[in-house]
Amino acid sequence: MISKYFNPYTDFGFKKLFGEEASKDLLVDFLNQLLPPQHQIVQLNFKKPENLPETTDERRSVFDIYCESVTSERFIVEMQKAKIHFYF
Repeated sequence: MISKYFNPYTDFGFKKLFGEEASKDLLVDFLNQLLPPQHQIVQLNFKKPENLPETTDERRSVFDIYCESVTSERFIVEMQKAKIHFYF
């Protein structure tokens, strides 16, 4: 039996949930819950700077998301699922 669910803590699940064109609406809704009213996102575009290393132990997800707010402000949101020393 094939599972209907995916784990968002895996590289595949994280990308499926946040890193595809089809999931843009979900990502906008998620980010807008975190941002103050003047920074609400009306449009976003993905930039995928990721270069996959040779081993799966070194793989991580990093997305730079170019956003435009309701006030036409442009900013970048970086989302990542990676352990970085001194970054919480």
